[in-house]
Formats: sequence, C-alpha cells, structure tokens
Amino acid sequence: MIEQRCIEKGLRMTEQRRVIARILSTAEDHPDAEELHKRAVKIDSNISLATVYRTVKLFEEAGIIERLDFRDGRSRYEEATDDHHDHLINVKSGEVIEFVSDEIERLQEEIARKHGFRLVDHRLELYAVPLDEKG
Repeated sequence: MIEQRCIEKGLRMTEQRRVIARILSTAEDHPDAEELHKRAVKIDSNISLATVYRTVKLFEEAGIIERLDFRDGRSRYEEATDDHHDHLINVKSGEVIEFVSDEIERLQEEIARKHGFRLVDHRLELYAVPLDEKG
C-alpha cells in the first residue's frame, strides 16, 4: 500500500497526500494527474491540481510510484513494485492492459546475452488496435 510505504520512507503524510496515496493504491487503471485530481476532489474538495502534481512528484522521487509515458502526451502513474509486468496499450481507447510473458522475458535475456550483455532492467510497451478495427 502506497500510504504505508510513504510512512516507512519518512515522508510527512498530510491528509491530502493520504487521499492521493489511497487513490493510487486502489486504482485499477493508470491514472494521470488530471484523473487523480478528479477522483481526489470527490473525497476532499480542497485538493488542488498543483497538490496532485507535487504529490506524485514526491512519491516518484521516493521510488514509491512509477511515471509511465504511453505516447499520448500524459504522464500516468502506477505503484512501483518488484513484480515485473509489461503493458499493452489500445491506441484507440487508451486502455492499458498489464501482462506477464515468460517467453518474452526469456527472449529478452537471450538477446542481451547474444550481444554480450546481462539484462538488468527493461520496459516493454506494445501499442495496438483491436483486431476488429483497421488502423
């Protein structure tokens, strides 16, 4: 849970930060700052968009959340975890699907090894349209 990780890292947790942390912890999507703000003001109408931006920057710098850029001009956020996953992005709707593929992981390791490297990290984003649409 993001709120607990903030406390463990010694961040001062104002009530507004707690609200934003809870929203991020329960989000099943990858909200951007504007969406976080929209959700936060339903809980506390005093939370400004600037507060959301400052808070996600603080959480990101502390390594609690990750900022994602899916080429749509918006930074989106998700909780930083040790559980690796990749993203499939529907370019028509903006929907983001998280997935894990042992085969892809194996291939990436193999490619790095073939070129004389040991893979230490990676990020994979697949951009797609639904099969029933042309594009």
